[in-house]
Amino acid sequence: MTTFAFPPRQLYYDGRIQPASSGKTFRTVDPSNNTPLAEIQVASPSDIDAAIAAADRAFPSWSQTPPIARARILQKAAALLRERNDEVARVETLDSGKAYTETSTVDVVTGADVLEYYANLVGGGGLNGETTQLREDAWVFTKKAPLGVCVGIGAWNYPIQIALWKSAPCLAAGNTMVYKPSEHTPLHAQTLAEIYREAGLPAGVFNVVYGAGDVGANLTTHPLVAKVSFTGQVSTGMKVAGSAAGNMKYVTMELGGKSPLIVLPDAELENAVNGAMMANFYSTGQVCTNGTRVFVPRSMKSDFEKALVDKMQYIRPGPLFDNATNFGPLSSAIHLEKVTAYIQHGIETDKATLLYGGLGKPSVPKELENGFWVRPTIFTDCTDSMRIVQEEIFGPVMSILYYDTVEEAVRRANTTELGLAAGVFTRDLNMAHRIIDQLQAGIMWINTWGESPAEMAVGGWKKSGVGVENGRRGIEAWVRNKSTLVDMNGQVATVFAKL
Repeated sequence: MTTFAFPPRQLYYDGRIQPASSGKTFRTVDPSNNTPLAEIQVASPSDIDAAIAAADRAFPSWSQTPPIARARILQKAAALLRERNDEVARVETLDSGKAYTETSTVDVVTGADVLEYYANLVGGGGLNGETTQLREDAWVFTKKAPLGVCVGIGAWNYPIQIALWKSAPCLAAGNTMVYKPSEHTPLHAQTLAEIYREAGLPAGVFNVVYGAGDVGANLTTHPLVAKVSFTGQVSTGMKVAGSAAGNMKYVTMELGGKSPLIVLPDAELENAVNGAMMANFYSTGQVCTNGTRVFVPRSMKSDFEKALVDKMQYIRPGPLFDNATNFGPLSSAIHLEKVTAYIQHGIETDKATLLYGGLGKPSVPKELENGFWVRPTIFTDCTDSMRIVQEEIFGPVMSILYYDTVEEAVRRANTTELGLAAGVFTRDLNMAHRIIDQLQAGIMWINTWGESPAEMAVGGWKKSGVGVENGRRGIEAWVRNKSTLVDMNGQVATVFAKL
Protein backbone atom coordinates (compact mmCIF):
# COMPACT_ATOMS: atom_id res chain seq x y z
CA MET A 1 0.00 0.00 0.00
CA THR A 2 1.36 3.41 -1.02
CA THR A 3 1.85 5.93 1.75
CA PHE A 4 1.36 9.59 0.80
CA ALA A 5 2.82 12.63 2.52
CA PHE A 6 -0.38 14.64 1.97
CA PRO A 7 -4.09 13.82 1.93
CA PRO A 8 -5.82 13.49 -1.46
CA ARG A 9 -6.62 16.68 -3.30
CA GLN A 10 -10.20 17.09 -4.44
CA LEU A 11 -11.65 19.96 -6.47
CA TYR A 12 -12.50 23.31 -4.95
CA TYR A 13 -15.47 25.37 -6.10
CA ASP A 14 -18.46 27.21 -4.68
CA GLY A 15 -16.36 27.99 -1.60
CA ARG A 16 -15.61 24.44 -0.51
CA ILE A 17 -13.78 21.21 -1.32
CA GLN A 18 -15.78 19.03 -3.72
CA PRO A 19 -15.20 15.42 -4.84
CA ALA A 20 -14.50 14.87 -8.54
CA SER A 21 -16.95 12.68 -10.43
CA SER A 22 -14.53 11.29 -13.04
CA GLY A 23 -13.25 8.44 -10.89
CA LYS A 24 -9.78 9.25 -12.23
CA THR A 25 -6.71 10.31 -10.26
CA PHE A 26 -3.04 11.03 -10.80
CA ARG A 27 -0.09 11.23 -8.44
CA THR A 28 2.26 14.08 -7.76
CA VAL A 29 5.76 13.09 -6.62
CA ASP A 30 8.78 14.62 -4.92
CA PRO A 31 11.22 15.17 -7.82
CA SER A 32 14.24 14.91 -5.55
CA ASN A 33 13.66 11.22 -4.79
CA ASN A 34 10.66 10.17 -6.93
CA THR A 35 8.45 9.31 -3.95
CA PRO A 36 4.68 9.96 -4.07
CA LEU A 37 3.30 13.02 -2.30
CA ALA A 38 -0.44 12.95 -2.93
CA GLU A 39 -3.22 11.58 -5.08
CA ILE A 40 -5.09 14.20 -7.10
CA GLN A 41 -8.65 13.83 -8.37
CA VAL A 42 -9.23 14.70 -12.03
CA ALA A 43 -12.13 16.95 -13.01
CA SER A 44 -14.72 15.52 -15.38
CA PRO A 45 -16.53 17.69 -17.94
CA SER A 46 -19.50 17.93 -15.57
CA ASP A 47 -17.16 19.00 -12.74
CA ILE A 48 -15.75 21.72 -14.99
CA ASP A 49 -19.29 22.87 -15.78
CA ALA A 50 -20.04 23.01 -12.05
CA ALA A 51 -16.91 25.03 -11.23
CA ILE A 52 -17.58 27.49 -14.03
CA ALA A 53 -21.24 27.77 -13.00
CA ALA A 54 -20.10 28.63 -9.46
CA ALA A 55 -17.82 31.35 -10.84
CA ASP A 56 -20.63 32.63 -13.06
CA ARG A 57 -23.04 32.85 -10.10
CA ALA A 58 -20.46 34.73 -8.03
CA PHE A 59 -19.59 37.24 -10.74
CA PRO A 60 -22.52 39.71 -10.47
CA SER A 61 -22.03 40.32 -6.76
CA TRP A 62 -18.22 40.34 -6.81
CA SER A 63 -18.03 42.64 -9.85
CA GLN A 64 -20.33 45.13 -8.10
CA THR A 65 -18.37 45.01 -4.84
CA PRO A 66 -16.62 48.40 -4.46
CA PRO A 67 -12.95 48.23 -5.41
CA ILE A 68 -11.86 49.32 -1.93
CA ALA A 69 -13.80 46.40 -0.41
CA ARG A 70 -12.22 43.96 -2.85
CA ALA A 71 -8.85 45.49 -2.02
CA ARG A 72 -9.25 44.84 1.72
CA ILE A 73 -9.95 41.15 1.13
CA LEU A 74 -6.96 40.75 -1.18
CA GLN A 75 -4.69 42.66 1.20
CA LYS A 76 -5.68 40.27 3.98
CA ALA A 77 -4.93 37.30 1.71
CA ALA A 78 -1.48 38.76 0.99
CA ALA A 79 -0.86 39.13 4.73
CA LEU A 80 -1.89 35.50 5.32
CA LEU A 81 0.51 34.35 2.60
CA ARG A 82 3.34 36.23 4.27
CA GLU A 83 2.44 34.81 7.69
CA ARG A 84 2.51 31.27 6.28
CA ASN A 85 5.44 31.78 3.95
CA ASP A 86 7.57 28.97 5.33
CA GLU A 87 4.72 26.47 5.45
CA VAL A 88 3.65 27.19 1.84
CA ALA A 89 7.28 27.24 0.68
CA ARG A 90 7.88 23.81 2.21
CA VAL A 91 5.07 22.32 0.12
CA GLU A 92 6.36 24.15 -2.98
CA THR A 93 9.79 22.60 -2.46
CA LEU A 94 8.43 19.08 -2.12
CA ASP A 95 6.13 19.46 -5.13
CA SER A 96 8.44 21.34 -7.53
CA GLY A 97 11.87 20.08 -6.48
CA LYS A 98 13.21 23.59 -5.97
CA ALA A 99 15.54 24.19 -3.06
CA TYR A 100 13.89 25.59 0.06
CA THR A 101 16.42 28.43 0.05
CA GLU A 102 14.65 29.54 -3.15
CA THR A 103 10.98 28.86 -2.45
CA SER A 104 11.15 30.42 1.02
CA THR A 105 12.68 33.67 -0.25
CA VAL A 106 11.21 34.07 -3.75
CA ASP A 107 8.16 32.04 -4.73
CA VAL A 108 5.61 32.92 -2.03
CA VAL A 109 7.08 36.38 -1.40
CA THR A 110 6.90 37.57 -5.01
CA GLY A 111 3.41 36.14 -5.44
CA ALA A 112 2.21 38.00 -2.34
CA ASP A 113 3.88 41.16 -3.67
CA VAL A 114 1.74 41.00 -6.82
CA LEU A 115 -1.44 40.37 -4.83
CA GLU A 116 -0.69 43.32 -2.57
CA TYR A 117 0.24 45.51 -5.56
CA TYR A 118 -3.08 44.98 -7.33
CA ALA A 119 -5.08 45.29 -4.13
CA ASN A 120 -3.46 48.66 -3.49
CA LEU A 121 -3.84 49.67 -7.14
CA VAL A 122 -7.61 49.14 -7.30
CA GLY A 123 -8.12 50.38 -3.76
CA GLY A 124 -6.43 53.64 -4.71
CA GLY A 125 -8.51 54.32 -7.81
CA GLY A 126 -6.54 52.32 -10.34
CA LEU A 127 -9.71 51.27 -12.15
CA ASN A 128 -10.93 54.82 -12.66
CA GLY A 129 -11.64 55.78 -16.25
CA GLU A 130 -10.99 59.01 -18.16
CA THR A 131 -13.08 62.10 -18.76
CA THR A 132 -12.67 64.36 -21.80
CA GLN A 133 -14.52 67.61 -22.55
CA LEU A 134 -15.35 67.72 -26.27
CA ARG A 135 -17.03 71.11 -26.21
CA GLU A 136 -18.76 73.30 -23.65
CA ASP A 137 -21.80 71.05 -23.34
CA ALA A 138 -20.49 67.61 -24.37
CA TRP A 139 -18.31 65.12 -22.54
CA VAL A 140 -16.88 61.65 -23.04
CA PHE A 141 -16.22 59.43 -20.06
CA THR A 142 -14.88 55.89 -19.90
CA LYS A 143 -15.34 53.07 -17.43
CA LYS A 144 -13.35 49.86 -16.95
CA ALA A 145 -15.66 46.88 -16.63
CA PRO A 146 -14.61 43.36 -15.56
CA LEU A 147 -14.76 40.60 -18.15
CA GLY A 148 -16.63 37.84 -16.30
CA VAL A 149 -15.55 34.27 -15.65
CA CYS A 150 -11.84 33.83 -16.41
CA VAL A 151 -9.63 30.76 -16.63
CA GLY A 152 -6.07 30.61 -15.35
CA ILE A 153 -3.86 27.73 -16.49
CA GLY A 154 -0.65 27.54 -14.46
CA ALA A 155 2.83 26.19 -15.14
CA TRP A 156 4.88 23.83 -13.02
CA ASN A 157 8.05 25.86 -12.53
CA TYR A 158 6.69 28.65 -10.26
CA PRO A 159 3.37 27.17 -9.07
CA ILE A 160 2.17 29.52 -6.31
CA GLN A 161 3.76 32.58 -7.89
CA ILE A 162 2.07 32.03 -11.25
CA ALA A 163 -1.27 31.28 -9.57
CA LEU A 164 -1.02 34.67 -7.86
CA TRP A 165 0.20 36.48 -10.97
CA LYS A 166 -3.04 35.33 -12.64
CA SER A 167 -5.57 35.52 -9.83
CA ALA A 168 -4.44 38.81 -8.27
CA PRO A 169 -5.27 41.17 -11.17
CA CYS A 170 -8.22 38.99 -12.19
CA LEU A 171 -9.94 39.21 -8.80
CA ALA A 172 -8.88 42.80 -8.15
CA ALA A 173 -10.56 43.87 -11.39
CA GLY A 174 -13.83 42.22 -10.31
CA ASN A 175 -13.67 38.99 -12.29
CA THR A 176 -14.04 35.44 -11.01
CA MET A 177 -11.62 32.61 -11.82
CA VAL A 178 -11.41 28.89 -12.39
CA TYR A 179 -7.77 27.90 -11.98
CA LYS A 180 -6.09 24.74 -13.21
CA PRO A 181 -2.57 24.12 -11.89
CA SER A 182 -0.07 22.00 -13.77
CA GLU A 183 -0.56 18.30 -13.16
CA HIS A 184 3.15 18.16 -12.15
CA THR A 185 2.83 20.69 -9.31
CA PRO A 186 -0.78 20.85 -8.07
CA LEU A 187 -0.43 21.01 -4.28
CA HIS A 188 -0.46 24.81 -3.92
CA ALA A 189 -3.88 25.36 -5.47
CA GLN A 190 -6.10 24.25 -2.59
CA THR A 191 -3.89 26.12 -0.12
CA LEU A 192 -4.35 29.35 -2.08
CA ALA A 193 -8.11 28.79 -2.36
CA GLU A 194 -8.38 28.30 1.41
CA ILE A 195 -6.31 31.42 2.10
CA TYR A 196 -8.58 33.44 -0.17
CA ARG A 197 -11.63 32.02 1.65
CA GLU A 198 -10.15 32.83 5.06
CA ALA A 199 -9.43 36.38 3.89
CA GLY A 200 -13.13 36.82 3.09
CA LEU A 201 -13.36 36.06 -0.61
CA PRO A 202 -16.98 35.06 -1.39
CA ALA A 203 -17.78 31.53 -2.50
CA GLY A 204 -17.31 30.92 -6.20
CA VAL A 205 -14.91 33.80 -6.85
CA PHE A 206 -11.81 31.54 -6.94
CA ASN A 207 -12.18 27.87 -7.90
CA VAL A 208 -9.77 25.01 -8.60
CA VAL A 209 -9.95 22.02 -10.94
CA TYR A 210 -7.23 19.44 -11.63
CA GLY A 211 -6.18 17.52 -14.69
CA ALA A 212 -4.01 17.49 -17.79
CA GLY A 213 -4.42 19.03 -21.24
CA ASP A 214 -7.94 17.71 -21.83
CA VAL A 215 -9.19 19.56 -18.74
CA GLY A 216 -7.44 22.70 -19.96
CA ALA A 217 -9.06 22.32 -23.38
CA ASN A 218 -12.52 22.01 -21.84
CA LEU A 219 -11.94 25.15 -19.80
CA THR A 220 -10.62 27.08 -22.79
CA THR A 221 -13.61 26.31 -25.01
CA HIS A 222 -16.36 26.68 -22.42
CA PRO A 223 -19.00 29.18 -23.60
CA LEU A 224 -19.27 30.93 -20.22
CA VAL A 225 -15.53 31.73 -20.09
CA ALA A 226 -14.61 35.28 -21.09
CA LYS A 227 -10.82 35.04 -20.86
CA VAL A 228 -7.99 32.51 -20.74
CA SER A 229 -4.62 33.28 -19.19
CA PHE A 230 -2.02 30.59 -19.91
CA THR A 231 1.61 30.10 -18.95
CA GLY A 232 3.55 27.29 -20.58
CA GLN A 233 5.40 26.12 -23.65
CA VAL A 234 4.99 27.79 -27.03
CA SER A 235 3.35 24.92 -28.93
CA THR A 236 0.64 24.43 -26.28
CA GLY A 237 0.12 28.16 -25.90
CA MET A 238 -0.47 28.60 -29.62
CA LYS A 239 -3.18 25.94 -29.50
CA VAL A 240 -4.80 27.47 -26.42
CA ALA A 241 -4.67 30.98 -27.91
CA GLY A 242 -6.10 29.79 -31.22
CA SER A 243 -8.96 27.97 -29.52
CA ALA A 244 -9.80 30.88 -27.21
CA ALA A 245 -9.48 33.63 -29.83
CA GLY A 246 -11.56 31.59 -32.27
CA ASN A 247 -14.41 31.91 -29.78
CA MET A 248 -13.74 35.64 -29.28
CA LYS A 249 -12.31 35.21 -25.78
CA TYR A 250 -9.68 37.50 -24.34
CA VAL A 251 -6.27 35.89 -23.93
CA THR A 252 -2.98 36.47 -22.14
CA MET A 253 -0.20 34.10 -23.16
CA GLU A 254 3.14 33.94 -21.33
CA LEU A 255 5.14 31.41 -23.31
CA GLY A 256 8.72 30.26 -23.79
CA GLY A 257 11.96 31.94 -24.77
CA LYS A 258 15.47 31.43 -26.05
CA SER A 259 16.78 34.64 -24.64
CA PRO A 260 20.11 36.28 -25.53
CA LEU A 261 22.47 37.60 -22.88
CA ILE A 262 25.05 39.87 -24.52
CA VAL A 263 28.34 40.52 -22.76
CA LEU A 264 30.03 43.63 -24.19
CA PRO A 265 33.84 43.92 -24.35
CA ASP A 266 33.95 46.47 -21.51
CA ALA A 267 31.77 44.43 -19.12
CA GLU A 268 33.07 43.71 -15.64
CA LEU A 269 34.00 40.04 -15.96
CA GLU A 270 32.78 38.76 -12.60
CA ASN A 271 29.41 40.50 -12.96
CA ALA A 272 28.95 39.07 -16.45
CA VAL A 273 29.77 35.55 -15.26
CA ASN A 274 27.49 35.84 -12.25
CA GLY A 275 24.72 37.12 -14.51
CA ALA A 276 25.19 34.26 -16.97
CA MET A 277 25.04 31.70 -14.17
CA MET A 278 21.87 33.18 -12.69
CA ALA A 279 20.38 33.26 -16.19
CA ASN A 280 21.04 29.55 -16.73
CA PHE A 281 21.22 27.62 -13.47
CA TYR A 282 18.78 29.33 -11.09
CA SER A 283 15.73 27.09 -10.54
CA THR A 284 17.75 24.36 -12.29
CA GLY A 285 17.34 26.31 -15.52
CA GLN A 286 13.55 25.90 -15.48
CA VAL A 287 12.75 29.57 -16.07
CA CYS A 288 11.10 30.82 -19.27
CA THR A 289 13.14 34.05 -19.31
CA ASN A 290 16.51 32.34 -18.93
CA GLY A 291 19.37 33.79 -20.97
CA THR A 292 20.50 30.51 -22.48
CA ARG A 293 22.29 32.06 -25.47
CA VAL A 294 25.29 33.84 -23.96
CA PHE A 295 27.06 36.06 -26.51
CA VAL A 296 30.65 36.81 -25.51
CA PRO A 297 33.34 38.82 -27.37
CA ARG A 298 35.88 36.50 -28.94
CA SER A 299 38.63 38.47 -27.20
CA MET A 300 37.17 37.47 -23.79
CA LYS A 301 36.91 33.74 -24.58
CA SER A 302 39.70 32.46 -22.35
CA ASP A 303 38.99 34.74 -19.37
CA PHE A 304 35.23 34.23 -19.50
CA GLU A 305 35.40 30.44 -19.69
CA LYS A 306 37.97 30.19 -16.91
CA ALA A 307 35.98 32.43 -14.57
CA LEU A 308 32.79 30.54 -15.38
CA VAL A 309 34.24 27.07 -14.75
CA ASP A 310 35.87 28.30 -11.53
CA LYS A 311 32.45 29.37 -10.22
CA MET A 312 30.63 26.16 -11.17
CA GLN A 313 31.88 24.58 -7.94
CA TYR A 314 29.44 26.86 -6.11
CA ILE A 315 26.44 25.10 -7.64
CA ARG A 316 25.43 22.75 -4.85
CA PRO A 317 22.87 19.97 -5.49
CA GLY A 318 21.70 18.11 -2.43
CA PRO A 319 18.90 17.70 0.12
CA LEU A 320 16.29 20.33 -0.69
CA PHE A 321 15.91 21.59 2.88
CA ASP A 322 19.66 21.94 3.47
CA ASN A 323 20.55 25.64 3.65
CA ALA A 324 23.65 24.96 1.54
CA THR A 325 21.65 23.51 -1.38
CA ASN A 326 21.04 25.92 -4.25
CA PHE A 327 20.33 23.48 -7.11
CA GLY A 328 17.47 21.01 -7.24
CA PRO A 329 16.31 18.28 -9.60
CA LEU A 330 14.23 18.73 -12.71
CA SER A 331 10.48 18.71 -12.21
CA SER A 332 9.55 15.29 -13.57
CA ALA A 333 10.80 12.09 -15.16
CA ILE A 334 9.50 13.13 -18.56
CA HIS A 335 11.29 16.47 -18.34
CA LEU A 336 14.53 14.77 -17.28
CA GLU A 337 14.28 12.64 -20.40
CA LYS A 338 13.78 15.72 -22.55
CA VAL A 339 16.68 17.72 -21.11
CA THR A 340 19.01 14.72 -21.21
CA ALA A 341 18.15 14.20 -24.88
CA TYR A 342 19.14 17.80 -25.62
CA ILE A 343 22.47 17.41 -23.83
CA GLN A 344 23.15 14.22 -25.76
CA HIS A 345 22.23 15.95 -29.02
CA GLY A 346 24.58 18.82 -28.21
CA ILE A 347 27.46 16.40 -27.69
CA GLU A 348 26.84 13.87 -30.44
CA THR A 349 25.03 15.75 -33.22
CA ASP A 350 25.64 19.47 -32.78
CA LYS A 351 29.27 18.67 -31.89
CA ALA A 352 29.44 21.64 -29.52
CA THR A 353 32.41 21.76 -27.16
CA LEU A 354 31.38 20.44 -23.75
CA LEU A 355 32.99 22.83 -21.29
CA TYR A 356 31.33 21.51 -18.13
CA GLY A 357 28.78 18.90 -17.03
CA GLY A 358 27.20 16.63 -19.62
CA LEU A 359 25.30 13.38 -19.33
CA GLY A 360 24.70 11.62 -16.03
CA LYS A 361 23.63 12.82 -12.62
CA PRO A 362 25.46 15.05 -10.16
CA SER A 363 26.72 13.60 -6.91
CA VAL A 364 23.85 13.49 -4.42
CA PRO A 365 23.18 11.47 -1.25
CA LYS A 366 22.02 7.90 -1.74
CA GLU A 367 18.45 8.64 -0.69
CA LEU A 368 18.16 11.09 -3.62
CA GLU A 369 19.60 8.86 -6.35
CA ASN A 370 16.15 8.02 -7.74
CA GLY A 371 15.34 11.70 -8.21
CA PHE A 372 15.25 13.59 -11.51
CA TRP A 373 18.71 15.09 -11.24
CA VAL A 374 20.76 16.46 -14.13
CA ARG A 375 24.25 17.96 -14.23
CA PRO A 376 24.53 21.71 -14.85
CA THR A 377 26.01 21.85 -18.34
CA ILE A 378 27.92 24.39 -20.42
CA PHE A 379 28.51 24.15 -24.16
CA THR A 380 30.94 26.53 -25.83
CA ASP A 381 32.01 27.32 -29.40
CA CYS A 382 28.33 27.08 -30.30
CA THR A 383 26.88 28.23 -33.61
CA ASP A 384 23.48 29.68 -34.37
CA SER A 385 22.39 26.64 -36.39
CA MET A 386 22.78 24.13 -33.54
CA ARG A 387 19.60 22.64 -32.16
CA ILE A 388 20.67 23.34 -28.58
CA VAL A 389 20.98 27.02 -29.57
CA GLN A 390 17.72 27.26 -31.48
CA GLU A 391 15.26 25.38 -29.24
CA GLU A 392 14.16 26.02 -25.68
CA ILE A 393 15.62 23.30 -23.46
CA PHE A 394 14.17 24.56 -20.15
CA GLY A 395 16.98 23.05 -18.16
CA PRO A 396 20.42 24.01 -16.80
CA VAL A 397 22.16 24.08 -20.20
CA MET A 398 24.15 27.15 -21.25
CA SER A 399 25.27 27.78 -24.83
CA ILE A 400 28.15 30.23 -25.31
CA LEU A 401 28.41 31.94 -28.68
CA TYR A 402 31.36 34.14 -29.62
CA TYR A 403 31.15 37.30 -31.74
CA ASP A 404 33.50 39.84 -33.30
CA THR A 405 31.39 43.02 -33.45
CA VAL A 406 28.51 44.31 -31.35
CA GLU A 407 26.40 44.78 -34.48
CA GLU A 408 26.91 41.09 -35.27
CA ALA A 409 25.90 40.07 -31.75
CA VAL A 410 22.67 42.09 -31.90
CA ARG A 411 21.75 40.72 -35.32
CA ARG A 412 22.33 37.13 -34.23
CA ALA A 413 20.51 37.68 -30.94
CA ASN A 414 17.38 38.64 -32.88
CA THR A 415 17.54 35.62 -35.19
CA THR A 416 14.86 33.63 -33.40
CA GLU A 417 11.08 33.19 -33.54
CA LEU A 418 10.97 33.85 -29.80
CA GLY A 419 11.23 37.18 -28.03
CA LEU A 420 10.62 36.86 -24.32
CA ALA A 421 13.68 38.43 -22.70
CA ALA A 422 17.16 39.81 -23.38
CA GLY A 423 19.95 41.51 -21.49
CA VAL A 424 23.22 43.37 -21.78
CA PHE A 425 26.25 43.54 -19.48
CA THR A 426 28.41 46.63 -19.95
CA ARG A 427 29.83 49.64 -18.15
CA ASP A 428 28.64 51.95 -20.96
CA LEU A 429 24.99 52.68 -20.16
CA ASN A 430 24.51 54.74 -23.31
CA MET A 431 25.61 51.76 -25.37
CA ALA A 432 23.38 49.47 -23.30
CA HIS A 433 20.33 51.59 -24.06
CA ARG A 434 21.13 51.66 -27.77
CA ILE A 435 21.40 47.86 -27.84
CA ILE A 436 18.26 47.35 -25.75
CA ASP A 437 16.32 49.44 -28.26
CA GLN A 438 17.40 47.08 -31.04
CA LEU A 439 16.71 43.78 -29.30
CA GLN A 440 13.40 42.13 -30.21
CA ALA A 441 12.04 41.03 -26.84
CA GLY A 442 9.53 42.23 -24.29
CA ILE A 443 11.58 41.95 -21.07
CA MET A 444 14.99 43.60 -20.78
CA TRP A 445 17.74 43.73 -18.19
CA ILE A 446 20.92 45.79 -18.03
CA ASN A 447 23.73 44.52 -15.76
CA THR A 448 21.38 42.11 -14.00
CA TRP A 449 19.16 39.16 -14.83
CA GLY A 450 15.86 37.68 -13.77
CA GLU A 451 14.27 40.11 -11.32
CA SER A 452 10.60 40.67 -12.15
CA PRO A 453 8.97 42.89 -9.52
CA ALA A 454 5.23 43.44 -9.27
CA GLU A 455 5.65 46.95 -10.65
CA MET A 456 7.25 45.71 -13.90
CA ALA A 457 4.91 44.81 -16.77
CA VAL A 458 6.31 41.70 -18.47
CA GLY A 459 5.35 39.88 -21.64
CA GLY A 460 6.84 38.37 -24.76
CA TRP A 461 7.18 39.45 -28.36
CA LYS A 462 6.85 37.24 -31.43
CA LYS A 463 5.92 33.66 -30.48
CA SER A 464 6.79 34.24 -26.83
CA GLY A 465 3.40 35.56 -25.90
CA VAL A 466 0.46 37.93 -26.15
CA GLY A 467 -0.21 40.68 -23.62
CA VAL A 468 1.58 41.52 -20.39
CA GLU A 469 1.39 40.55 -16.75
CA ASN A 470 2.06 42.76 -13.71
CA GLY A 471 2.57 46.50 -13.51
CA ARG A 472 -0.12 49.08 -14.23
CA ARG A 473 -0.59 47.72 -17.73
CA GLY A 474 -1.26 44.27 -16.32
CA ILE A 475 -4.67 45.24 -14.94
CA GLU A 476 -5.78 46.30 -18.42
CA ALA A 477 -5.72 42.66 -19.52
CA TRP A 478 -8.57 41.91 -17.10
CA VAL A 479 -11.01 44.71 -17.95
CA ARG A 480 -12.89 45.95 -20.99
CA ASN A 481 -13.56 49.56 -21.88
CA LYS A 482 -16.95 51.27 -21.94
CA SER A 483 -17.06 54.75 -23.49
CA THR A 484 -20.03 57.09 -23.12
CA LEU A 485 -20.66 60.42 -24.87
CA VAL A 486 -22.98 62.79 -23.03
CA ASP A 487 -24.49 65.74 -24.92
CA MET A 488 -26.08 68.33 -22.64
CA ASN A 489 -27.08 71.12 -25.07
CA GLY A 490 -30.75 70.17 -24.89
CA GLN A 491 -31.23 69.55 -28.58
CA VAL A 492 -30.50 66.62 -30.89
CA ALA A 493 -28.87 67.61 -34.15
CA THR A 494 -30.57 65.91 -37.08
CA VAL A 495 -30.39 65.92 -40.84
CA PHE A 496 -33.99 64.81 -40.98
CA ALA A 497 -35.58 68.23 -40.77
CA LYS A 498 -38.07 70.10 -42.94
CA LEU A 499 -36.40 72.10 -45.70
